[in-house]
Amino acid sequence: MNYIRDVDGGFSIIKDVKVSGAREGKFGVSIILCPNSTASGVFTTNKVVAAPVTYTKNVVKRGIVSAVVVNSGNANCFTGQKGIEDCEELVTLVSKDLKIPANEIAICSTGVIGREMPMDIISKVAYDSISRLGDNPENSLAAAKAIMTTDTFPKEEAVEVTLTTGETVRIAGITKGSGMIAPNMATMLSFIVTDAAISQKAIKNALRIAADLSFNMIVVDGDESTNDTCLMMANGASGVDVEKDGKIDSNFQDGLNHLCINLAKKMARDGEGASKFIEANVKGAESFDDAKLAAKAIVTSPLFKSAVFGGDPNWGRIVSAIGYSGCELNPDIVTIAIADDEDDVDLVRKGEILAFEDTPYLERAEKIMQSKNIKVNIDMFLGDGEATAWGCDLTYDYVKINAEYTT
Repeated sequence: MNYIRDVDGGFSIIKDVKVSGAREGKFGVSIILCPNSTASGVFTTNKVVAAPVTYTKNVVKRGIVSAVVVNSGNANCFTGQKGIEDCEELVTLVSKDLKIPANEIAICSTGVIGREMPMDIISKVAYDSISRLGDNPENSLAAAKAIMTTDTFPKEEAVEVTLTTGETVRIAGITKGSGMIAPNMATMLSFIVTDAAISQKAIKNALRIAADLSFNMIVVDGDESTNDTCLMMANGASGVDVEKDGKIDSNFQDGLNHLCINLAKKMARDGEGASKFIEANVKGAESFDDAKLAAKAIVTSPLFKSAVFGGDPNWGRIVSAIGYSGCELNPDIVTIAIADDEDDVDLVRKGEILAFEDTPYLERAEKIMQSKNIKVNIDMFLGDGEATAWGCDLTYDYVKINAEYTT
């Protein structure tokens, strides 16, 4: 897609946006200042919902967000009325200092569940973050770093999109997520800003499409968080409206999809303890929904993820996962292949097993499984449905990280 260009700089490419990030030990605070922006979001579907999710949903209902404050180190979840009061306290702090109406400030949190916010520390770091607000690439990177928990690297993306009209707009975003990652969002916080002009309804529709192709197609461990939030804000600084007759410019949607997919893949690569990246491509399914079921099942399967860690080309675990996924499947015609950046090999071709012991197919498969990037390619030969999911292997380190998470 030559109308989508990846660019450096994160949020710094968006006019009239300032961001910052600061940390003290495990506690961080990032601030995104985007005055008078139209906004919408998608949130966790977990029935246990963190206080900041409840708070921010009410803010977003108004349709205008001028700032977002995000803390790491504490999820502010299962904290009752005190959790809401802490949200209000932090929002009030930011509102007074930046002279922004409190009802235009969203708040998000990530970290340990079930512990009250250490407001003395968080407030101090918030003031520090406010003092660092700026519009340089370094500011964007600092914001991405401050929201990290078990992440091992910051995650930011930015694109420039040429619309079907020939006009140009920009989209930028940061995200965090490493564990508690599963379909229907992840332990992920994601913040996206565009300089395009777009209505709240259109943002909601565009973001849901993008999330279904990206954040809802990654799996690290199959657990769904209580704090998942993806917010998108449009400040209209470019003066370019991406809607016409109630429809979003198709190139803009493609650009947003591209940005979200890249952010999602970074989360999958950074799965807790991960040593290998998995991409599952399914085609020939009866429908898109069936293809999604199969692709997600492959990257979710603990047995297959363990096999990837061990370098074992156990394709039986792949076909088993597809079989219980709920999709339509005819084992007599399915093709199963694996690939890396150098080679690809069919293990099963239209129902015929090729990867027996002492065959070139199995030898090549064993070599592929040693790679850092592994693709599973499935063709069901049942229809036109296609989908891709991303994940990582399941390692000893994943167990260690989560066994010691609060201790």
